[in-house]
Amino acid sequence: MPFEELSHTADWCIRVWAADLSQLLAEAARGMNTLAGIKLAGKPRIQRNLSLSAADAESLLVSFLSELAFITEQEALAFDEYELSINLGTDQIMQLSAVLQGAHILSIDKAIKALTYHNLKILQTRKGLEARIVLDV
Repeated sequence: MPFEELSHTADWCIRVWAADLSQLLAEAARGMNTLAGIKLAGKPRIQRNLSLSAADAESLLVSFLSELAFITEQEALAFDEYELSINLGTDQIMQLSAVLQGAHILSIDKAIKALTYHNLKILQTRKGLEARIVLDV
């Protein structure tokens, strides 16, 4: 899997990598769900459209994961399929359009309270993009 849990003193931390930013966001969401121990019901499948904007890639990542954590907490829904498109607007603001597929949550081991900006930086590597994300649990 293109993410791994990293040791962190109080919270959870994952390192995520992918070829581009849209894939990085999707893999971060998968990593977050895996760490939380989310198990989805098989049916019915639920589709949700989501649009977000942010001034930079790190803010877009936090906004996306925060929105997913909010939906998980408030609606008991989680997603396992992500069709993401990111465009740069004329005002240099990043625009995310997402089509999410998922289901109601059967079980969850630990809820994610918040996403943090603690040491968050998306880095370009030889293999693509990489980020370390701290999750407040």
